[in-house]
Amino acid sequence: MSTVTDYTIAELLPHTGRMSLLDRALEGDEESLVAEVTIREDCLFFENGGVGGWVGVEFMAQAIAAWAGWHARQRGETPKNGFLLGTRSYDCGRPAFKAGERLRIEVRRQFWAENGLGQFDCRIAMDGATVATAALTVFEPPDGSEALRLETGSGD
Repeated sequence: MSTVTDYTIAELLPHTGRMSLLDRALEGDEESLVAEVTIREDCLFFENGGVGGWVGVEFMAQAIAAWAGWHARQRGETPKNGFLLGTRSYDCGRPAFKAGERLRIEVRRQFWAENGLGQFDCRIAMDGATVATAALTVFEPPDGSEALRLETGSGD
């Protein structure tokens, strides 16, 4: 059985390029995953010396996607696209994360239903202190990327 660190973050996430915000997965198990990101100027959401505190929700969502991607890899599958459905609360004690700051994103599964609906308790820490928390609800449709494909007619 592989460990989460056997994979790059690109191998765990179903999306690529600038939208892939995390640097690496540090550890993971059946219930949780810990990831890391250092805030850089080339981040898609970088402006005025950092990224808005609200981007923490996306960091958390991507850590959940990495968790799901790792479990998919262990089954011999490719990571699937999923959806962030929402949160009951997002508490972030910072208006922004500044360039050079290193964040530790921790996600822990509360439930994962057979239909792909799940909920995770999430935490972002910096230098050991909690800077943001949330409970995120996510959905990974059984058909993965097909759920995102737009059907278009040929016009005939």
